[in-house]
This record gives sequence, C-alpha cells and structure tokens, in this order.
Amino acid sequence: QVQLVESGGGLVHPGGSLRLSCAASGSISSINAVGWYRQAPGRQRELVAAITSGGSTHYAEYVEGRFTISRDNAKNTANLQMNSLKPEDTAVYYCNMEVVVLRRGTYSYWGQGTQVTVSS
Repeated sequence: QVQLVESGGGLVHPGGSLRLSCAASGSISSINAVGWYRQAPGRQRELVAAITSGGSTHYAEYVEGRFTISRDNAKNTANLQMNSLKPEDTAVYYCNMEVVVLRRGTYSYWGQGTQVTVSS
C-alpha cells in the first residue's frame, strides 16, 4: 500500500540544527494529518509536532519556537526543521501520516524512525 521513509537524523552539538524528512510512496490519493513523534529510551512515544491537510500546526510546548513542521502535498513529503537543539531532544524520531489510499480507505502509517543525538 504505502510506505514512509525518513531521513536527516544524526549527531549534532547543542545549539545545532537538523532537518528531518519523511517521504510517502504508494497508492496515495491524499494525505490528511502528519505528525512527528519522538521516543527516548525508557520513555513513551510523544507527539512533537503536527500539521493538518490545511496547514494548521501544533507543537509540544518544549519545542515551541525551535521546531517547524511543514509539508509538500504535491510531493507527499513532510519535514521537521529543528533548531537550537538541546540534549533533551535526543531520541528516535518517527513520522506518522494519515493516508487516503486509492480505492481502499484511510490508514495510518509510520516511518522507520531516525536517531537524533544532541551531545557535546
């Protein structure tokens, strides 16, 4: 049906920046909401940022003003620009998309996850 591929993770120093990307492919009619989540060792997965099909955004308070979520509907991609990174941002980041699959229905898909490590 649909697969999501993430890229852009890596190791950065505190105060640095990274841009995560999520690309969807397959039998896609349209994509509704998109969310970026993260999960640190021993922690539950938590929502970092979300964007609706209309472009409305939501951010967790601990990333407000530092992260920006965006999407390109024509390319079926979403991005998370992360600035002023802190050690507390270290986690595996996952992309999630609610996809309207051609001739099927609406389903939620997850990317494979990408590691973000912020350390001096």
